[in-house]
Amino acid sequence: MMNARIEEGITPRTGKQAGDDFITVEGLGKTFSENRMFGSSGSAVRAVDGASFTVRRGETLALVGESGCGKSTLGRLLLRLIEASEGEVTVDGTRLMALSQGDMRNMRAKMQMIFQDPYGSLSPRRSISQIISEPLEVFGMVQSSRQRRERVAELLSQVGLSPTFMDRYPRQFSGGQRQRIGIARAISVNPQFIVADEPVSALDVSVQAQIVNLMQDLQQSRGFSYLFIAHDLSVVRHIADRVAVMYLGRIVEIGPKARIYNAPSHPYTQALLSAVPEPDPETRRARIILKGDVPNPANVPSGCSFHTRCPIAQDICKRERPKLAETATATATATEIGHLAACHFAKPMPIPVG
Repeated sequence: MMNARIEEGITPRTGKQAGDDFITVEGLGKTFSENRMFGSSGSAVRAVDGASFTVRRGETLALVGESGCGKSTLGRLLLRLIEASEGEVTVDGTRLMALSQGDMRNMRAKMQMIFQDPYGSLSPRRSISQIISEPLEVFGMVQSSRQRRERVAELLSQVGLSPTFMDRYPRQFSGGQRQRIGIARAISVNPQFIVADEPVSALDVSVQAQIVNLMQDLQQSRGFSYLFIAHDLSVVRHIADRVAVMYLGRIVEIGPKARIYNAPSHPYTQALLSAVPEPDPETRRARIILKGDVPNPANVPSGCSFHTRCPIAQDICKRERPKLAETATATATATEIGHLAACHFAKPMPIPVG
């Protein structure tokens, strides 16, 4: 988790005006079949279950939740790096599931990814110039060796690295520098949407703020949208415009960042936020300890999947799966509209201070 010193190093977000919807996700789901070897039952694992949301132009939608809840799978589904079992993703009016492999390859000039591991996502056998220029060559954006090197030099400068590094290899760089290289590769084709899959979780805490600030600066100058996947809610607070909370493959709450952090409606969101370290005892929240363990994703509980750990669960929670529904009151401001929670007893309320 980021401590107070690192949080102070992150540039506060300016008040951006969200644009129209660029990506629309409707009922997206992915089911994996378990390996039948070694006596496995072969039952299906529902990694993503009926995800529906939008990503607006120029905004950062953060996707948070415990490890194994399906965040990374959802990010890959949006780019069709893995194929969905059902549902639809529409990007700028184009239905992705209807595209051929060739057309989808062209669409990826609009959609790129920043991977979690800056060590594993860069080929050790290729120079930095070759790594960054590969997307440029695939999409025909450079016509000569000279043009390619000029473009790579420009991209390295934009991510805070010296152009003289282009002939070096990934092993010669630190984790933070490698992640900057990965970012340069992702932005090389001028995408409109980037899935950032836990882009700072593998980095030293002292470097995380630098990468977050870089991503914000690039977004302001280029105007693209992020799906920022993370489990560190301290990082999310600084980069997100809206936050979606995921539990066992389902989105259980989504809304404007201020609304999620100040008045969460779902008991799971409340528990997550109560675990965020607060250096100031006056603002420290009372810790909510959830009972039990996360259920086996191959055997998701009936009704609300959170009911086995929920402190306010009742009989209806075991029988009926709640739908995402508006939680804002009639007096909500414009910035609070669009706060949805999948809970039979959702009620926006501040987390009590301990």
